[in-house]
Amino acid sequence: MDRMDGDEDRELEEAVMNGRMCIVSRRSLPADALIRFVAAPDGQVVPDLKRRLPGRGAHVEARRAVLETALKRKLLPRALKRELTGTETLADDLEALLVRSAAGALALARKAGQVTTGAAKVDIALRAGKALAVLHAADGAADGVRKLDGARHARAHETGGRPVPAYQTLTATEIGLAMGDHNVIHAAILPGGAGVALIERLVALETYRGASAGTSTEADTGNPGP
Repeated sequence: MDRMDGDEDRELEEAVMNGRMCIVSRRSLPADALIRFVAAPDGQVVPDLKRRLPGRGAHVEARRAVLETALKRKLLPRALKRELTGTETLADDLEALLVRSAAGALALARKAGQVTTGAAKVDIALRAGKALAVLHAADGAADGVRKLDGARHARAHETGGRPVPAYQTLTATEIGLAMGDHNVIHAAILPGGAGVALIERLVALETYRGASAGTSTEADTGNPGP
């Protein structure tokens, strides 16, 4: 091992020991801006989204581009100090996991009564200031999105605030499976713990994909709503 490799290994060790440091950038970040990875007993690399799994962990900034850099530089095996399997598909597998997490949160918000669907009901919720955010199907018609953007911006103009966030993160099929209704294209996310948790999952997915969270349409994320 040359001197440069030795220096990098020491930096990696420091990043692993500091649970809030990305092993790629070596920057300390908030916990929710990082994804922890651990090695299963069989050597399979596992994303630990809840940061609860036992054993040595390595944190990577929760963006796909950063994870791909970690994989290209083989930083995860070095940080976890063992050979790993599953790294070839890890970036795709993690995105699929984040999609399932968002869809699961949507299902819970529906059960809690913190989601309302249908363009007319979403429009009413927006204009009444009852929506924390809007979810549009990623493959929905642009015209429907534009009409509801009008309601978002009209409410913001009335209150002097910013439009509530709008997300186009899940497909109509993914939304339909979560809602138990395959005709859902637009939904308003309403106040409550389940609604807030859903927004957090949507932000995590958009951030991983490299989008500015809540700006899938024309949303401004500075204010989640009046």
